[in-house]
Order: sequence, then C-alpha cells, then structure tokens
Amino acid sequence: MKKFIRTRAAKGLAVLSIAALALTGCTTTGDNNEGNNNNAGGESGTADSLLVGTTDKVTVLDPAGSYDNGSYFVMVQVFPFLTTYKPGTSEIENGIAESAEFTSDTEYTVKLKKDLKFANGNTLDSSDVKFSFDRQLKIADANGPSSLLSAIESVETPDADTVVFKLNRENDQTFPLILAGPAGPIVDEEVFDADKITDDNTIVQEKAFGGPYQIDTYNFNQVIDYKANPNYAGAGEGAKTPNITMKYYADANNMKLDVQKGDIDVAWRSFSATDIEDLESKDNLTVHKGPGGEIRYIVFNFDTMPYGAKTDEADPAKAKAVRQAAANLIDREALGENVYKGTFKPLQSYVPEGMAGANEALKGLYGDGSGAPDAAKAKKVLEDAGVSTPVELKLQYNPDHYGPSSGDEYAQVKSQLEKDNLFKVDLQSTEWVQYAKDRTADVYPAYQLGWFPDYSDADNYLVPFFLNDGDKYKAFLANHYTNEDVNKLLLDQVSNPDEDARAKEIGQIQDKLAEDLPTLPLLQGQQIAVAGKDVKGVDETLDASYIFRLALLSK
Repeated sequence: MKKFIRTRAAKGLAVLSIAALALTGCTTTGDNNEGNNNNAGGESGTADSLLVGTTDKVTVLDPAGSYDNGSYFVMVQVFPFLTTYKPGTSEIENGIAESAEFTSDTEYTVKLKKDLKFANGNTLDSSDVKFSFDRQLKIADANGPSSLLSAIESVETPDADTVVFKLNRENDQTFPLILAGPAGPIVDEEVFDADKITDDNTIVQEKAFGGPYQIDTYNFNQVIDYKANPNYAGAGEGAKTPNITMKYYADANNMKLDVQKGDIDVAWRSFSATDIEDLESKDNLTVHKGPGGEIRYIVFNFDTMPYGAKTDEADPAKAKAVRQAAANLIDREALGENVYKGTFKPLQSYVPEGMAGANEALKGLYGDGSGAPDAAKAKKVLEDAGVSTPVELKLQYNPDHYGPSSGDEYAQVKSQLEKDNLFKVDLQSTEWVQYAKDRTADVYPAYQLGWFPDYSDADNYLVPFFLNDGDKYKAFLANHYTNEDVNKLLLDQVSNPDEDARAKEIGQIQDKLAEDLPTLPLLQGQQIAVAGKDVKGVDETLDASYIFRLALLSK
C-alpha cells in the first residue's frame, strides 16, 4: 500500500490566518511568577461556569517538555488522545481512535475517527499522530515523558485514518495504557516544532487543542480560562460545563479560605493533612477521596551524592553504604502519622500496595525488619564501609509542588537522619519551575520527588525510573543509575502475557532495586479534592486512572 503523505500547503494558509487573528486577541502568557492569588472572577461559578483552585504548577504546555502532574493536568483537558481511561475505572477506551488493537505481536494499529479537527480548524489525521510521537522521541527532553515510548520502533501511516505502531518488543502489555498517558497527547503538526519545545504562547495563540476544552486565556501559573472545544470528538460527551477558570495559588492557606467562603467551587491539590481534617467539618463542603497511586521518595544522584562517581572521594561501596544507612534510619510510620495524619502510609518498596507484583522488599533489608528504624544497624553499615561520620548530605525538597506539608516532611527526614549523629543534613528548598530544571542538571546530590502514575500498572513505577541503556533508554530520574540485570527484567516483564510470571518478575526487580537503593521510597497517599456541596462529578473522576477531568464537573 502506498504510504500516506499529506500535502501541507493548504493547512499552512489556515494557520497563517488564525495566527493573525490571535495576535489581536486577549490571550496572554504572564511572566514566570508563582501566582498572585488575584481572584479570577471574584466569586464561584454558575451553571455555565466553575472556578477551580490548585497549588500545582505548570512547567510547559508542550507534551514533549514536561512530565509533572501540574502540566499533565492541563494536557488532559486540552489535547486529544488515541486511547483514554473510562471514568470511574482503570479500563482503557477509545479516544479519537475508532479502533485500537494489536494486529500482530509487534504491531499496534489505530483507526482514527472520521473528519477530526483541532480547535483552530486544522485537520487532525494520521500525519499529526505520527508527528506527535516522532517528535517526542526526537526531542527526548530531560523533563519530558519520551522514556515511556521506548517500545516504539517506528510509526507508519498507510492512509489518513490509519496509524501503525511498529514495536521493538512483542506483546507489550502496557502500550495501550501508555497511549492514554503523558506521552500520548496528539499535537497539531502545523503549530508545534518538530525538533524543539514549542513555547506556551504559540500553542495558546494558535489554538492547537483537541481535548474537551481549549484555552481561552493563559496567564502562566496564575489563571487559565478554559472554554469548551466545539470540535471535540474524543471519548464521552465533552465538557459538561462550558467555561472553567483554573486559579493557581502560591499558598494553600489562601486556597483553603477561598473554598471555605465559596469563592472557588473546587480545590484540587494540595492541602495539608490538618487542613483536610478541618475542611471535613465544614457543612458547605465535601472532601472527596479516591484511590491513591501517589508515592513520595528521595532520589540519590549517583554522580554527585557523597562518594558519588564524580566527587573527589568517589567510591561506589561507600556511596552505597550512605544510601543503606539512610534507609536504616528512616521512620516512615512517623512521617505518615505526624505529618500527614494517616492520609499517607509507609511505602516499603518501589511499587505501591495493591498493584500486581508489589512486595515489601525494603522492610526485611533495612531498619529493624518490621518497618521501624535501627540506628545501630545504620552505624555498622557506615563503619564496615569505612565511612567517616557524620556524613554531610545536601538534601533538596520542593515547597509548592507536593503540597504545604513538604517542609514538615523533610524537616522530619532531616531530624531522623541526624538523630544519632550519623548524618549532617544541609536541607534546602527550591520552587518547582526551577527545581524541575535543576534536578536533571546534577544540581542536587539527593532530592525529593513524588510520582503520580501515568497508567495503573506496576510497570509505570519501574520503567520510567530505572530503565537506562545508553542512548536507547533514558530514565526520567536522570540520576546516573544503571543495572543491566534490572534493565533485562524490566524489558522482559513488559512483554510477558502470563500474569503470574510477570508479577514474579516485577517482584525480582523490586528486590534488586532494594539492594541498590537508587531511590529511597517513603510514602504512598490518596487523591483528595474539596468541593462545594452543589458540585457534581468529582467522585467520578477520582478513580484508579489518577486523572482529574474538568469535563466531568458541573453544578
């Protein structure tokens, strides 16, 4: 069959006209500040509008350049996906795909719905789909999700409605899930750059959207005004509320006050545990809770941590002893109860409880064997490796992206590590937009991260973190950890159709990681949103897909 090739000239003329119109409009991108708390509209919405608040931050709108919850939240609202999650479940359904299925062990074929268009009127066809995935892999941004696409060998477009993904491994059990996640947004090839990140202003001005909403007004990390997209043709009926304003808060206390007063309709991420407890007592509010795939952990940079590969005292055995000593000293139960009042619980492995293959690999190796810390064991590990104490450890955390309790959490981590004079911790914090850049530039020897899963499978807590194989696979953590045995197991499990055998491999991976400690898992938590009593649809979106869909909200 002749390969489909689009003639692009006609689309180019349309884009020029749209761009000219956009320059006269009110769409703006603000300076890169962290939100000014000016109330967008001054009061909560009506039946045709809603106001939603968050403390999360956007890094960039381009799907190739961000892999964080705040940016992905926006992408879910405004970009089309081939597959998506059925609300209330962790099951996959078609998005802009008419059908999507394996047509051989290494081919996944997607048939697109007919007459698809972006919000700007540009045609959305197989050429845009190929462009979207090709550019993800070509750009391979350090802060992007391209590591999720390691299975793709090539993308072919036999005609305008057909996309064939050629995969480099058989029976990939996660590929349909990956298409529904952060690496899956389909972008307009007439707007986005093929080999570099496209700036937010261009995306907004050109209305390069195909999700249930388009962005009407954009003020970076202050306000986003969403407007229902009349060209939406994905799963479901589209937006239930025509206009939604998203307000970004620098301080969760101000967001708490606004949701209490009814000045915003919904607050989504992130309140402290104390705030949640208080809000549950308010008669005008409902605290909604959903399945929690969120995890918290410390990342060790294998180049710059104490005795790391690029330090003056490089010694892998001593560096490992430092990581093991930290693992022996951490008291997860205290962190979960004292800081988060039980809304987070101890995480004793790399895959959270409830996922197929999850185990408690850390529990038997570190601390007292039952989950509690053991300072004597930590001291012995350091002594046996010849490590002088106290170990000077620079530890970085983020005060805004993971909620207001991060400061308390890491103050406790510092206290736990320093309790028996085995560590001297230099604790510092940086706000998220800069933090996301610094952590991949080897600025932090050890640092906080959290994870909001892209798809409901153990693989998503393993492959993006730890699959490192030269230029072919690059882990999102960028912490210079590589283990060939782990790499092999990671690749084997994803292609294993035998559920029991695959779960066993996932357990083996966690056991090996527990020995190496490239990260130190701490906690796993719940999804929580606070809304007025008259707001509908919140519970429907707090499901095991971990995707918050504005299109389901109404009042």
